[in-house]
Amino acid sequence: MAEYFIGIDSGTQSTKAIVVDARDGRVVGAAAKSYGLIAKLPAGHKEQHPKVWIDAVVASVRGALKAAKVKAADVRAIGVSGQQHGFVPLDKDGNVIRPAKLWCDTSTAPQCAEIIGKLGGLARVIEAIGNGVPAGFTASKILWLKQNEPENYARLATVLLPHDYINYWLTGAKMMEFGDASGTALMDVRSRQWSDAVIGAIDPELKSKLPVIQPSDQPAGNLRAEAAKKLGLTTDVLVSAGGGDNMMGAIGTGNTRPGIVTASFGTSGTIYACSDKPVVDPHGEIAAFCDSTGQWLPLLCTMNVTVATEMVRKDFGWSVKQFDAEVAKAPAGARGLVLVPYFEGERTPNVPDGTGVFFGANERTFSAGPFARAAMEGVTLGMNYGLNRLRGLGIAPTQIRATGGGSNSAVWRQIMADVFNAEVVCTQTAEGAAYGGALQAMWCYARQRGSKVEISEITDEFVKLNRKTVARPKPKNVELYRKLQELQDQLSRDLRPAFAKHQALVS
Repeated sequence: MAEYFIGIDSGTQSTKAIVVDARDGRVVGAAAKSYGLIAKLPAGHKEQHPKVWIDAVVASVRGALKAAKVKAADVRAIGVSGQQHGFVPLDKDGNVIRPAKLWCDTSTAPQCAEIIGKLGGLARVIEAIGNGVPAGFTASKILWLKQNEPENYARLATVLLPHDYINYWLTGAKMMEFGDASGTALMDVRSRQWSDAVIGAIDPELKSKLPVIQPSDQPAGNLRAEAAKKLGLTTDVLVSAGGGDNMMGAIGTGNTRPGIVTASFGTSGTIYACSDKPVVDPHGEIAAFCDSTGQWLPLLCTMNVTVATEMVRKDFGWSVKQFDAEVAKAPAGARGLVLVPYFEGERTPNVPDGTGVFFGANERTFSAGPFARAAMEGVTLGMNYGLNRLRGLGIAPTQIRATGGGSNSAVWRQIMADVFNAEVVCTQTAEGAAYGGALQAMWCYARQRGSKVEISEITDEFVKLNRKTVARPKPKNVELYRKLQELQDQLSRDLRPAFAKHQALVS
């Protein structure tokens, strides 16, 4: 009998749903629904109403089922991936109190500073929870609500994250799992318990409003009758714990055992690894997340990847193919032109006031090719800064699995291999987070039926590599990029006082 599993990836710009055939892991149907942010908010405020996600879940799941042409009775389970860190406040009746503040909302920087100050500084915070308290994480958003909307805070009964809210709509259960919960800055990633210290810095009564955290192999529940009807499914369908988009992306790229590293090249960039023990950065640059399989997921995030390359491409009026061709024609190292790619500020390293800087402009480099090449190299070197931090914390990558729009470029994959000094390869399934959701659902369903199967066994079987995309490091280029890395790192450090002065000048 055919069995099918649904993976949902609810992101900032769209929700995607896929239907996976358990016999061979093929994606047999897919659909997506796009949406945007709430318009005309003050600078730094990024919000969405959770109803938008639910409407998109219904549309994309129904569309994927229609494309797959499968019977509702053959669907066994659903797994949800969601954008991390967002704050969904519910009242005592389970209603959304106000729109969710998202991961990209930076309006809560003062609350971050207040929480860190109350705990005695960043080192004390890292000692307490294994992470810092950046503005993207959830904790400061809760304090922001308390200080800025006290009437709404008084109604707060439950704190959920975006994927938790979708699970709640699907099942009626209010819960979190270790992976996504580790991105709240409310949980000690080593003990996997809520942190009384951080909670106390916000509101001691907050703990009663946080849901139970459960292991990632346990289900959220079964579909509610209303949700099942809207999706065109039955109430027999199981809903797995799900997880954050990075955690589900790890599963979807087969990053479920130490040694494999995933690098996502989208608007922003992430690099994350699987670890069988907590990886805590004493400087707080690497996020010490748990994953959604029962292990840990040390992660770095950079704010500037295709942000930079698309800026250059569009300015020269090139197609993506033309841009790649110009990069390929220019020599490795772009004749000495180096980009410090902080167009949106930067998170790793933490340079919020940063701007983009092309260094080394002269008669030899002032042409289209070197600028294109420097953009692609600069953002990759920026990600490698964080990868080197991971290496310093004991992560030794044997293979890097590239995802995101940037991974589609052959010339870029070669630059990745040379900069990272590691083999780079893509997987055959592009939708890593949605695919991860489906595979976690498959794992959860098997566990509920008494199987002892490990998630790594499932990913080893179903996550296929696209061998046509393999790029291996070229020793000559590896050495060149090692030197350019040192230069970019030095420029980043030396320019930080100037970045701050520039920010004061233009603000």
